[in-house]
This record gives sequence, structure tokens and C-alpha cells, in this order.
Amino acid sequence: MTTIAYKDGVIAYDSRTTRGTVISDDDCEKLKVVKGVGFICTGAVCDYDALIAAYFGTPASSQVEASGYAVADGELWLVGHDDNTGIWKTRIDLRRADAIGSGSPFALTAMDMGASVEDAIRAAIKRDIYTGGAIRTLRVY
Repeated sequence: MTTIAYKDGVIAYDSRTTRGTVISDDDCEKLKVVKGVGFICTGAVCDYDALIAAYFGTPASSQVEASGYAVADGELWLVGHDDNTGIWKTRIDLRRADAIGSGSPFALTAMDMGASVEDAIRAAIKRDIYTGGAIRTLRVY
């Protein structure tokens, strides 16, 4: 899992990947840009590529255990896989803070209390064992 947070035009995310309860990497770059669309995913790392392919219309051959944010043309979308339709996406209101992933409750609470997205990820790192490593950012607009 991971924690990805959005607030005030900026997305922040951690760099930890895990395999079960074991940390496999604390320096993973989770941002992938495909055909001009930026993706930052959470869930099973092995399913990130299948989620991205489904976004562009390629059906997955098996169940996809990943979701994430897609940044396209200045808009932010929450995306996930649907076994029937292939992909679902919901536009995120850029005026409101949002977070996804295992540490999202901690990040959302921190942002509700006035924290920046970077500090929200730091709060998640403190309490969520699946969030850690470096904090990276991406400007949406």
C-alpha cells in the first residue's frame, strides 16, 4: 500500500513498497507517465501496469488490486479497475483535500488540521507501517 494526498494543486506521495508485512523498497518512484497522463498508484505493485493499461482501454486478464490518481490536462481523477467495465474514474474536486491508500485516514486528518500535503504524508509515515521512505510531490496545475 501507500499514501497519496492532494491539496491546493499538489499531490504528495511516499516511496515505500511492501510485500505482505515486509518492506521491499523505501525508494520506489511511484509516478508513471504514459501517453501524457501521470499515474500514482496504491495497492498491489504488480497490478499498476494493468490498471494503467485498462485506463487506455486494454482489458485486464485477471483481477486488478490497484487504484490511484491520474493527472490529465490539469484534472485529477481517482481511478480503479472494474471487472465488468474495465475501468472506473471519478473526477476529484481540486478545491478539496483528498487522500487514498493505507495511510489516507492519517493524511486526511492532518490536512483537516491545516497540514500541507507533505506534512500529511509525514503524519501517515508516523502511524501507517505501509507508508514510508522519501516524500515526493507533483503539481497538478
